[in-house]
Formats: sequence, C-alpha cells, structure tokens
Amino acid sequence: MPSLQVSRTSTESPDAPYRVEFSPDPALYPFTSRWFESSVGPVHYLDEGEGRPLLLMHGNPDWSFLYRTMIPLLAPHFRCIAMDYPGFGLSVHPAGYGYLPREHAAVVAELVEHLDLRDAVLVGQDWGGPIGFDVASRRPERFTGLVAGNTMMWPATPFLLQRTFSKLAGLGPVQRSLIKRHTFVKRVMPALLQAPMTDDELRHYLDVAPTPHSRIGHAVFPKAIVGETAWLADLERRVRANLADRPMLRIMGLKDVPLTTKAYLRKWDELWPDAERLDLPDAGHFWQEDAPEAAAEAIIRTHAR
Repeated sequence: MPSLQVSRTSTESPDAPYRVEFSPDPALYPFTSRWFESSVGPVHYLDEGEGRPLLLMHGNPDWSFLYRTMIPLLAPHFRCIAMDYPGFGLSVHPAGYGYLPREHAAVVAELVEHLDLRDAVLVGQDWGGPIGFDVASRRPERFTGLVAGNTMMWPATPFLLQRTFSKLAGLGPVQRSLIKRHTFVKRVMPALLQAPMTDDELRHYLDVAPTPHSRIGHAVFPKAIVGETAWLADLERRVRANLADRPMLRIMGLKDVPLTTKAYLRKWDELWPDAERLDLPDAGHFWQEDAPEAAAEAIIRTHAR
C-alpha cells in the first residue's frame, strides 16, 4: 500500500517549497527513484533499462506512474526515462512557480542536459507533447525519433472543443473545484479512462497530491490551452523547422473525441504525412492506461535499434 506525509508544516502557501513524502507501492511501481537538483528544486525521475534513450513525458493530472506498465515492456529495448514535472508526482512543489508548460519544459531541458541524452526518442501525450516537443525543437540534435498521441503542439484557435474546454476550466468555480476538491483525478480522469483503474492504482494519483497547494498544477494546465496561445504558436513554428523530418509514431486512443476529430487528424497528417500510425479504437485519452501493451509494441517496432 502507498503511504504519504507532507514534508513541512504549512502546505498552502505558494511562497514556500515543499515535497509530498509519498511512497508508491512497490508492487505497482517497482522502480528505483532518482533525483535531479534542478533550478527550482529536487525533481524526481526514473531511469530504467539500457539502450537508446526513451524520454517518457506525462500530462495532467498524472506523473511517471502513468508509464508503470509500459516501462517493464520497453526497458529491454530502451533506456526509459520518466520524469515528474515540478508540482507533480514526487517532485518538489517550488516556491513562486507558475506551473506553466514553458516552465516545465525548461526543467525537462535541464534534465536532458544533465543526463546528456543523445539519439533520444521523445514520447509525449497530453501536455507531455508540447512540453517535450518544446525541448526537442530547441535541441533537435539530441532527438532522432518521436512518438506522440492524444496531444497537440499548436494553438487551439481553430478547434472549438479545445477552446471551449479551456475557457470553461478557467472559470473561478471550476478552478476552485480542481484545486480544493481534487476534481481532475476524482472525476475527469476516470471519465476519460476506458480501462478503469483499481482502487490502489487510483490512490497513487489521489494521494500524491493530498493538499490544495499540491493541485495547483492540475488547474493551470487546462487554462493554458488558451492562455498559452502565443507560446504554442511559437512551438509549432519550431517543430516545423526542426523536427518535421524526424521519424514519427502517432498513437491515437480514438475514444478521445476532442483530440481525434477529422480536423485534428488532418493537422497531424499535414505535419507528418509519412508517420507510422497506431489507432486504438478501444482506448481513450490515457492510452498508457488503456492499451499499454499495444503502445509499447508499436514503440519497439518503430524506434528500437
């Protein structure tokens, strides 16, 4: 069973850093935790297996636990690196941190440089896509393969469903619900899953963010879909310039209607017309939870040396 405690007495002020001392159940998360002293404090990551580096990027409201089933399948073929962004998972909740995707990307870039990753494959889903692609587009010499699914790396301006979701999520009552009531994990994530989690698995998403302060990042990401339009536009320009020639595996959980519309898929086809594709008709937004075996097999087939 997981266990937790908060490592300082006052957990509600964003002006003081803290970490949740959460201990994952080794039966579900049988990995060695590692720590990197980033510019904003201690960042947690996994480094499992050997071979070509595979940078596994999580989204919202999750953490490296999202890849727990895939890592044992991938580790015989890749060096699997899965990081928790600041304010997520086992990483520090930094003082004065804004939890914006550009801030997360800067910290991920620090870890990439620290580990001196080369010939790496980026795996991005949800906000892990734009965060990871920001890093790769600024350091294209380090990344020679791409995997993306149920994500974006461009502004939501043409896509009504994404814009509407973001604007609604930015309303005061919704923001308070996400932060105070743990709504993203208790309500949104289960609604998007096609393969329901066990109670023990769900606790690893609930208990790792036990206080309102620890859920600020959950609330910032939805607002950023619209709020970070300029950053996303710049990201798309860099991706087109620096990464369009990289081999791409596109994974799509087709039950995730907002991110698999015809217009959205046309955008992917425009950027990577020759991409390898894995369409998962019975999977949703979190294909790492819904179809980990199929996703791991496709990554091995496409990118293993």
